[in-house]
Amino acid sequence: MSDTNAELHDDNGTGHVAPPEVAPGGLVVTHLTCDERVALGKKARADVPRSSHGAFEPAPGRDPIALLEEQAESRVPELVPIRYGRMLSSPFAFYRGAALVMAQDLSTTPRSGLRVQVCGDAHLANFGVFGTPERLMIFDVNDFDETLPGPWEWDLKRLAASIMIAGQHRNFTAAENRSAVLGTVASYRNAMTTFASQTNLDVWYAKLDIDQAVAQLGKQVKPITRKRTEASLAKARTHDSMQAFSKLTTEVDGKRRIISDPPLIVPIAELLPGVKGHVVMEGIHDLLRRYRFSLESDRQDLLEQFRMVDMARKVVGVGSVGTRAWIVLMLGRDDEDPLFLQAKEAQASVLERFVGASTYENHGHRVVAGQRLMQASSDIFLGWERADGIDGQERDFYFRQLRDWKGSADLDNMIPSGMTMYGTLCGWTLARAHARSGDRVQIAAYLGKGDVFDQAIADFSVTYAEQNARDYAALQKAVADGRVVAETGV
Repeated sequence: MSDTNAELHDDNGTGHVAPPEVAPGGLVVTHLTCDERVALGKKARADVPRSSHGAFEPAPGRDPIALLEEQAESRVPELVPIRYGRMLSSPFAFYRGAALVMAQDLSTTPRSGLRVQVCGDAHLANFGVFGTPERLMIFDVNDFDETLPGPWEWDLKRLAASIMIAGQHRNFTAAENRSAVLGTVASYRNAMTTFASQTNLDVWYAKLDIDQAVAQLGKQVKPITRKRTEASLAKARTHDSMQAFSKLTTEVDGKRRIISDPPLIVPIAELLPGVKGHVVMEGIHDLLRRYRFSLESDRQDLLEQFRMVDMARKVVGVGSVGTRAWIVLMLGRDDEDPLFLQAKEAQASVLERFVGASTYENHGHRVVAGQRLMQASSDIFLGWERADGIDGQERDFYFRQLRDWKGSADLDNMIPSGMTMYGTLCGWTLARAHARSGDRVQIAAYLGKGDVFDQAIADFSVTYAEQNARDYAALQKAVADGRVVAETGV
């Protein structure tokens, strides 16, 4: 049972409401009939009209740079300029790093009152493909640093605005961008309607097999789009621990060590030479031993078959730059049997101040729980733990494989038909993720069968893209004025 909305259903199909039950943890669950749930969804529509979601007005005194500076206070100081530099590369790159800015903006927009487990940063670059334990390649949401129970609309608005901004960056026409956004939202709405008619287990088992999806949707796009997509999927299948092993390690005195590429990759021996580095390595050994207890028992046994040989600090992403992220090289049966783990710092979600604090004491646990709830299938080594950092401060971390058939869209070379197809996949996937934790029947009833909501979100996307452009210009000015320091090209 999640800590968002419980799955609700009538008692054995009788049409009568079952009495409240007490779930583990003391959560009271009320089971409603499907008709009652539909009525609640339509009531929410009457209270908060679907057309109202098209509006956005920036709050008085809004200062996006101040929010970025606030986040910088808890990050590695020497890495913060890299974050600003990466955000300066384009308006879309700025958008990727401005999750807190948009969370504050979304807090002023209409809410239907229906909550789900949200991603919290559902822009189109945070979707992608990866391998399941059964070695299928599926498409799913792949970033959960900001996950928290919250309004489902916020995820969809962030996704839709990202498509508009990315399309503008590619110089697509206004009509092409709006078409891609409308297709994305329609895909979400239609998928939610389908999930509302399915059983709980059918929804839980639903997944998007990317090979099947490309075969079906590929007929609707230009041959060049399908060819590029198939090439990207073939490349993603090579992104695993063995590929990372060959790319990120070298042999030193007969032993495998992580390469040095400062400031993006800095081995612990360089970051903390001598005794301090050895002490930190021992601390990481202890952290790994404790982290394994957050895994399923069979995966604990698997992890124990690997030994740790090296670690390094690694700069990742755009919005995450400056948070502590480590890569850990482990070896199994011999020196040609690698496992690369990533330990990434988990701070408070950017949504907390607007929707309430997490029920999890450890933010790594929050991330892992949200990911397991939203994803169709999660990394077998996904887990969490708390540890003292090299600065002596206690911090929360979550772990996962660095690479496991992971791939993402090539947004810099995407054409309009490709953007539309990609948005369709993202819309379906987000609806499936929300349907696992929220009341899919109420949400589907709220959305309805027409495109009123779709058009509203398209209007919002245009307005918010304009706001994002102004925020991007504000960051450029802040750098020019010396308010913040940016390191570009890194």
